[in-house]
Amino acid sequence: MTMRTPEELSNLIKGLIEEYTPEVKMVDFGIVFQVGDGIARIYGLDRVMSGELLEFEDGTLGIALNLEANNVGAVLLGDGLKITEGSRVRCTGKIAEIPVGEGYLGRVVDSLARPVDGKGAIAPNETRAIESPAPGIIARRSVYEPLATGLVAVDAMIPIGRGQRELIIGDRQTGKTAIAVDTILNQKGKGVVCVYVAIGQKASSVAQVLNTLKERGALDYTIIVMANANEPSTLQYLAPYTGATLAEYFMYTGRATLTIYDDLSKQAQAYREMSLLLRRPPGREAFPGDVFYLHSRLLERAAKLSNALGEGSMTALPVVETQEGDVSAYIPTNVISITDGQIFLSADLFNSGIRPAINVGISVSRVGSAAQPKAMKKVAGSLKLSLAQFAELEAFSQFSSDLDQATQNQLARGSRLREILKQAQNSPLSVEDQVASIYAGTNGFLDSLKVDQVRPFLSGLRNYLAQNTAQYGEIVRKTLDFTPEAEGLLKTAIQEYLEDFKSQNVSA
Repeated sequence: MTMRTPEELSNLIKGLIEEYTPEVKMVDFGIVFQVGDGIARIYGLDRVMSGELLEFEDGTLGIALNLEANNVGAVLLGDGLKITEGSRVRCTGKIAEIPVGEGYLGRVVDSLARPVDGKGAIAPNETRAIESPAPGIIARRSVYEPLATGLVAVDAMIPIGRGQRELIIGDRQTGKTAIAVDTILNQKGKGVVCVYVAIGQKASSVAQVLNTLKERGALDYTIIVMANANEPSTLQYLAPYTGATLAEYFMYTGRATLTIYDDLSKQAQAYREMSLLLRRPPGREAFPGDVFYLHSRLLERAAKLSNALGEGSMTALPVVETQEGDVSAYIPTNVISITDGQIFLSADLFNSGIRPAINVGISVSRVGSAAQPKAMKKVAGSLKLSLAQFAELEAFSQFSSDLDQATQNQLARGSRLREILKQAQNSPLSVEDQVASIYAGTNGFLDSLKVDQVRPFLSGLRNYLAQNTAQYGEIVRKTLDFTPEAEGLLKTAIQEYLEDFKSQNVSA
């Protein structure tokens, strides 16, 4: 070790003093003067921003929402049981942001993207602000690619495209979540990243969805964001934005994503609770005036990006619960006006055994056939009209006993077409299987069967096609078109299997 001379030491110290530049760092502190019900009122934060993250003495985070003349109203991102009057609060200078990245696939996280599935920490790629601006019109292109749900009723008559926002609306226990989960299951092998956001649900319900996805190998491409019913309303309010932010990371890397918000009625209720505790003035149904903005700024983030931005997409399937089928209530009308169509589920249809209980008459897709493969367009064109005419005739025929033969035939055809739309839960169908079912129905091949034989016949037909006429499926999958060759193969297969099916049932 070399000894330094006093001159060398003094020169070294002089150099360090000359290089030193004083740095002044100002930190704003405030004092809590009221806390309770997940809300804290703070005195002294003069330079705080709206939506800024605040850090309390015990490490709890909060978000500044109300900037009033004398105090700041903040919502707590936790129980805040250790926060007392007189506790110090620090401004962080940051807007709420979460880590995002590839590591989130297959994981279950909370509203702040912290893992809650016991599988350890997640290594993020980057961080993104929870509230980010929606893409503008230059950044978008029109929706043109189909996002198949695997449900005949939806893909044939209410088609959904990548980048679309399609509302799933209906009373409780009518199968809204089942449609959302089926759609996730149908994305297997299609390169679509799915985000399922559970807002204010029972933990047992979320566990059920998790098990379904795990059993069918769908969890590998899915992220579950959950804010259970027992969690603070702040976390329930933030959960959908966290889900959208996680999906946005994948969308801006050029991938297709699907986000399901289940459900936005509960998010609105959580936001109403927060707003009333913050003493914001209530409006219609006691919701605050900006409840429309709550949902519009979330759903506008769903988009199909332009070629320059990598052609990624975010498709949103928000779920809204109605009371007694009342779609004219405040939250349902708000979300209907923001979205590009709705799938309406009816309790009456559900109870009469039509499942999924989709009311085809009042359900609509405002993107329409732009998001439908050619094969589906060709066979499903007459299906919606036939079903509408059947519903009208069915209502009329209840009052009349003697019907002419043409009407009887139309009623018989309609009842068989309705059987095609019935589908078991967690069993989405490929495009070629859906096309085969609809073609068999609309071309009269099912007319000679009894109504209760239609579903067993279609199930057997799918197996028959897979085993004996694999070429038909290959043509439809590759071209997404119902070519004359594919039609010829399908027609022959249906006729052959129909004879087999009838002979089996006669012998039975």
